Order: sequence, then C-alpha cells, then structure tokens
Amino acid sequence: MEVVWNIFSEELYLTNLYHELVIHSFVLMHNHFHLIASTPQSNISQCMQYFMKNSSHRLTEAGNRINQTFSGRHYKTILQCHNYYLNAYKYNYLNPVTAGVCQRVEDYPFSTLSGLLGTRKMIIPVQEDLTLFTGVEATLTWLNTIPDTRQMEAVNWGLKRPYFQSPKCRRTR
Repeated sequence: MEVVWNIFSEELYLTNLYHELVIHSFVLMHNHFHLIASTPQSNISQCMQYFMKNSSHRLTEAGNRINQTFSGRHYKTILQCHNYYLNAYKYNYLNPVTAGVCQRVEDYPFSTLSGLLGTRKMIIPVQEDLTLFTGVEATLTWLNTIPDTRQMEAVNWGLKRPYFQSPKCRRTR
C-alpha cells in the first residue's frame, strides 16, 4: 500500500500541476480509491485520463505485472449542492472505517485527511479544507459517526449517478 500511495500521490501532484486538477479529498483503499476533485478548466476527462494512465503504467511496472490495473472507467458525479459535497466528503473519509480497516477516520494513513491533520507527510496539493478546519474536533466527530443504512445506501446510489442532486437542490438553482 505504501508504494501505491506514493505513486498515486505523485501522479495527483502532477495532474494538479499540468492539468489544474483541484483536489479536495483522496482516499486509497486496497482495491479502489475515492477522489473528490474539481476542474476550473472543465477538463475532468482529460485530468482523469492523464492520472489513471500514468498511475496504471507505474503500478504495472512496480508490481512487475502484465495485466491492466484498472478494470474500467471511473465514476464521475457532479455535486451541485454543498450538502452533496458534504455527503461525498464524509463517504470518502469514512470508507476505511465502514470497510473495517480502522476504527476512526483519523487513524487511516492512506488518505489526505492524515496529511491535513499532520500525522503523515503529504505531497498531494489539497484545496484549502474549510470543512475540516472550521472546527477540527467537531468535524472528526461528525466524520466518525456512521450514518444509518438507508442514508449510506442513498449516498452510495447518488455517487453512481452523473448528477448527485435532489428536488430541493434543483429548486435552489
């Protein structure tokens, strides 16, 4: 995982540098990753193609493998409301806890949260995190509170759609 983390970290850094990908949150799991990002240039497809192609190539080399690294395209969901950004943010950071990998979100070393909290050196250029730094203790308590099954299923369903929104969100535009 450490080698994979380093490769992803370097490639996210380069994607930010060369394609202006703005990174809000990144969590590496043993068989997938979660990324919240934005693109001021509206070039998310170009950013992800660059990131995934270079990461795949480097992971294949590092693992001395011949098969492809990624099984398919990435899921891309547009978060049109701040509330849905918060749902995705919590979903990302809570993923290692719900997977049983750790007890608390701040204990997981392969996420940008550990770098933001200063428990791990990080080269991923994360956008200023106002969600976390508005109140660190309160935010960590919120992140570590596991939503009920219905809420988790709704967020998971929403993140697999092109637009993550509700009727309330549509009315406020």
